Amino acid sequence: MNDLSDYSRLVIEKVQTTRARLTSTWMMFFYPVFTACHPDTAKILLKSSEPKSKYSMGAPYRMILPWLGDGLLLSDGKKWERNRRLLTPAFHFDILKPYVQIYNDVTEIFLDKLQKACDSRENIEIYSHVSLATLDNMLRCSLSYEGHVQEMGDSHPYVRAVRKLGSLSLRRILSPWLFPDFLFWLSPTGREYKRNMKYVHDFADGIIASRRKIVEKNPGQLQKNKLDFLDILITAKDENGEGLSDLDIRAEVDTFLFEGHDTTASAISWAIFCLAKYPEEQEKIYKEVTSVLDGRSQLSWDDMSRLKYTTVFLKEVMRMHSTVPLISRWLTKPLVLDGVEIPSNLYVDILIQCINHHPDVWPDHMEFRPSRFEDYKNHDRDPYTYVPFSAGPRNCIGQNFALNEERVMIGALVKRFKVELVEGHVYEEYPEVVMRPKYGIKIKVKQR
Repeated sequence: MNDLSDYSRLVIEKVQTTRARLTSTWMMFFYPVFTACHPDTAKILLKSSEPKSKYSMGAPYRMILPWLGDGLLLSDGKKWERNRRLLTPAFHFDILKPYVQIYNDVTEIFLDKLQKACDSRENIEIYSHVSLATLDNMLRCSLSYEGHVQEMGDSHPYVRAVRKLGSLSLRRILSPWLFPDFLFWLSPTGREYKRNMKYVHDFADGIIASRRKIVEKNPGQLQKNKLDFLDILITAKDENGEGLSDLDIRAEVDTFLFEGHDTTASAISWAIFCLAKYPEEQEKIYKEVTSVLDGRSQLSWDDMSRLKYTTVFLKEVMRMHSTVPLISRWLTKPLVLDGVEIPSNLYVDILIQCINHHPDVWPDHMEFRPSRFEDYKNHDRDPYTYVPFSAGPRNCIGQNFALNEERVMIGALVKRFKVELVEGHVYEEYPEVVMRPKYGIKIKVKQR
C-alpha cells in the first residue's frame, strides 16, 4: 500500500464481498492495524473514553501533535474534559448567530471568482477556491483576522504554511522511516516542517498576545453577541477560576483552524460536484433557497432551520463522499470487537468511508438520494450508522458551525449560478486526512 487511498480501497473491497465488520491489515510488516468498518464495531470505540492514537511511533495523530499541540482534538483524560467544558460556550447558538454574516461576506468574495469564470466562459477548479474561502471564514470567526486570504491565495504566508504543514504531516504518516522523532527532525522534511510550524505558531501567538492586552485592559468592551473564538478562550474560567494559558489557547486556535477549514472545504466542494452531477437536485435546492429568501439577497440565521432540503442534501453529500474518511483510537486496555480480542497498545481505525458504503447498513449506498435523511430518525436507525462528525463524547464540537457555513455557501451559489460538470474531466475521490478530489473538481458556471 502506498497511501491512505490504497488502504481505504482494500478495506472497502473486502467489506463489499465479505460484509466484514472488522478487518486487519499489516502496515509494511511493521505492525497490525485493525479497522472498524461497521456501526456495531465503531460504536464500541466511539462510546469509549479511549484516546486518539498519538502514543505509538506510527500513530497518525502523533504526526500533527507538534503543530496542533494538546488541544481538543489530541488531548485526553482530565485535560480534555476540562477544555471541552471551557470551549462549549464558544459554540452556543448566541455566539454562532453573528457568524452567518461573516459567512455571507466571505462567500461574496468566493462568488466573485466564479463570476469571472462565468463571464469568460472558462472552466474553474473549485476545490482550491473553496478551501481558501473556508480558511478565510475560520480566521475571521476565530481571530477576527481579515488578511485578504482569498485574494492572495498561496502568496499569503499563512495559507502557504498551513498547506505545507498538511502535506508534510501526510508525508510523514506514509513514511515509516520518518516515525522516530530524531530522524524526522534531522530530515529535510522535518526541517521544512519546523520552519512552517514556527511561522504558524508565531502568527497565532502575536494575535493572542495583542488580544489578551486589549481584553485585560478593557474587559467591559466585550459584547456577548460579538465575541469571536479567541475572546471566549481568553475569558474562559473553570470551576476554580483558572483560565487557559497562552499555549493552551494557541493549541485550541490551531486545532479549530485545522479541523474546521479543510473538512468544511471538502464537504462544500463535493456538494458543488453533486449539484453539477445531479441537476434535478440543484433545482430543488434553488427553489428552496429562493423561497426562503423571499426576495432578500442573503441568508440569515433564522433561515438556517428553514433550509430543510438543503440540509438533507448536504448530509447525503457527506455520506456519499465521506468528509473525514478515517479516525483512530488508541487502546489503553484489551478490547473485544466482533469476537476478536485486540491487545492494548495498538490503535484501531474507524473507517467512516466504509461505514457510509457498507452494504448491510446502506443497501443502496451508491445511489445519491438525499430524501433518505428526511425520515432518517423515524426509522429507528442506530445513530452510529451515520457519523460525519464522529459520535459519542468526542464528537465534533463545531458541527453546527460547519453546517451553517455549508448552507450559506451552497445557498448563495445556487441563487446566483447554475453549475455543470466538465465533459472529459475525471472526478475521482482521493482519501487523505479529508476526502480530496484526485484531479480537482472542475465545473462550468452559468448565470441564472
